[in-house]
Amino acid sequence: MKCYRLRWVFVVLTLIALAQAGCQQQAKTPEKAEPEVVTEPQKTQITEETPRITFDKTAYDFGEVSPSRKYTGQFTFTNTGSGILKITDVKKCCGAVVTLDKTELSPGEKGVLKVEYSSGQASGLVSRQLRVSSNDETNAEVALTIKARIVPKIDYQPQRISLVLNKENAGCPTITLTSLDKQPFSIKAFQSTGETITADVDPSVEATKFVLQPKVDLEKLRKRSTGFITITLTHPELDRVTIIFSLLQRFKTTPGSILLVNPKPLQPAVQKVIVVSNYGEQFEIESASSDKGFAKVLSQQAIPNGYRLEVEITPPARDATSGFTDMLNIQLKDGEKLSIKCYGRYVDTKK
Repeated sequence: MKCYRLRWVFVVLTLIALAQAGCQQQAKTPEKAEPEVVTEPQKTQITEETPRITFDKTAYDFGEVSPSRKYTGQFTFTNTGSGILKITDVKKCCGAVVTLDKTELSPGEKGVLKVEYSSGQASGLVSRQLRVSSNDETNAEVALTIKARIVPKIDYQPQRISLVLNKENAGCPTITLTSLDKQPFSIKAFQSTGETITADVDPSVEATKFVLQPKVDLEKLRKRSTGFITITLTHPELDRVTIIFSLLQRFKTTPGSILLVNPKPLQPAVQKVIVVSNYGEQFEIESASSDKGFAKVLSQQAIPNGYRLEVEITPPARDATSGFTDMLNIQLKDGEKLSIKCYGRYVDTKK
């Protein structure tokens, strides 16, 4: 019995020892730390406001148009972006005038670019480009095209008149106007530069074809050798036609003027001048002089239909001006006078 009790005491002591050892071991092992939760800073969401320009169409066809008329069209566009759209420039083309209804557009807002096109006189297909610049970084410049087919409704001949002095009425031809679309019209007025050319017209007469007999005033023609004839019409598709006229002068001087660059004052310079008749006429030079005495003809040599002249120009003493001018006058025996401008220019800084 005693032995049995000792055995239980030993078991109890052993259990106590084991329990103490476990506690000591547990004290030596640090507690496992809870994992630290790191919270990332919240990102600020930034939305970039970007404008976008979008045209409903990038080409406008005026279709069939008449010459020398004005037509209007338009391009519609929208700001399809998220920022303010700003139109910075519109490069127009020849014959077109453009107008913007607004230059800044909010997102979703629409704008209109109006185009006024002036057709030319020449018939045929015409294509022009406009360029619209904006703050749309993805499409900073948009090319727009305008098209038209110019079809004349009135044919007029000739479209240019060359006049001469050695023919009756300066060789001016008749002028014919014909309605190509068979639309009757009348002639309201016939005008020319300086009233050099006239023609009788009756505004009360309507027809699909007119033949005019122009009359040339030779005295006025000599004073104004080029100009325009303007014929005003009542045709619904063409209100006027314009014809250029020019005169072939009797004489031609080569060069047409004499220029001396940095001439030496009071030291003569000799230039050659050729005078010929454009009509192949024989003529004689009666005299030659100059307005200020700086220029004079030293000699003249006959050549076919004209003369070769040696012209001496003596520049005056230099003053504060940048040059000098004079006019050489050549008097012909038939009474006509030719004038040649002579001038010198100083381009250096020293006098």
